Amino acid sequence: MNLATLSASYLRARPLNTALSLILLALGVATIVLLLLVVGQAEERMQRDARGIDLVVGAKGSPMQLMLAGIYHLDAPTGNIPLVAAQALAKNRSIKKAIPLALGDSWKGHRIVGADKTYADHYGAELRAGRFYQKPMEAVLGAEVAVRTGVGVGGTFKGAHGLGSEGDEHEDAYTVVGVLAKSNSVIDRLVLTSIESVWQIHGEHNPEHNPPKDETREVTVVLVQYASPLAAATLPRQINSQSELQAASPAYETARLFSIVGVGIDALRGFAAVLILAAGLSVFIALYSALEERRYELAVMRTLGASPGKLFGLLIGEAIVLSLLGVALGLLLGHALASILGAWLERQQHYPVTGLEWRPEELWVAGIALGVGVVAAVVPAWRAYRTNVSRTLAQG
Repeated sequence: MNLATLSASYLRARPLNTALSLILLALGVATIVLLLLVVGQAEERMQRDARGIDLVVGAKGSPMQLMLAGIYHLDAPTGNIPLVAAQALAKNRSIKKAIPLALGDSWKGHRIVGADKTYADHYGAELRAGRFYQKPMEAVLGAEVAVRTGVGVGGTFKGAHGLGSEGDEHEDAYTVVGVLAKSNSVIDRLVLTSIESVWQIHGEHNPEHNPPKDETREVTVVLVQYASPLAAATLPRQINSQSELQAASPAYETARLFSIVGVGIDALRGFAAVLILAAGLSVFIALYSALEERRYELAVMRTLGASPGKLFGLLIGEAIVLSLLGVALGLLLGHALASILGAWLERQQHYPVTGLEWRPEELWVAGIALGVGVVAAVVPAWRAYRTNVSRTLAQG
């Protein structure tokens, strides 16, 4: 009988102690793995959605709200800005690209975004079916919107006031003329139409705005790409000095968002670390108490030819088997929880999370958890190594 078989048999002989150690270790590993998957995927998704956008310009208000509404479409916008101000901004020599967006409506919880084709091109979005809109009240659906609603080219729908799913519907209906292929960007979750469509739909109840002049028209935000790195030092200050405009840096605001959320994440990581340490303590207590019960048995093994090193390896083997099982269960549980959370977030139309992704940091988590279990077994294993055969047999 080899050491692994002996170690497994001893663990089976103490099911309660073994189960407690497994549960604590698995919960600690699962918590850290879940955090790694959720935070890592959220950061990557937000970086993809903000790529190529150096500045978000909109109405005065919260810079973070402006960034969340203008890039990620996760919040209500701070207000509208005059079209003429957006057009003047686009002519600034410090700006390479300026993409105006008109927001305010939704359809079944999906944001309706008024923009020209430059917005879709910025994310590399390509058509899977149909064509891009060419006149007002035509729309193109993002890949996820098309899947969730089941609407394709030729379908019609009515947008609703506000950014939720319970607003009053407008009278005019959009016609779907195209569906985008999946681009793994924010575009997948949006309904795109022309800015003229947004102006038309919001002017339907006001005959005096038929047709409105550019001086009275508005957009919600302008996504800006710098012409040179030097613009980062001057352009935001220049924009913020204007009474009607505000500039928000996606890089700065995203870092600030994760620093705020990071407090809770660090607390959860600390809790998971405590669980792993508690699992190590449980392994130590279980092996130490078992050692006292098995002293006579270990002494008999010595008389039958087992070396002190074999007794040492026996207890270390038990810790390794126990830790490997706990780590494996923790990894499976962490990925399963991530899949469950991802399914719920997808139903809520938020950033999806998948449990099918493997992150390199999980190897570190597994290694640390395994190390904690092995270190906890060193003292009991050393006492087994130094077993006094004659004294133990005499006492037995």
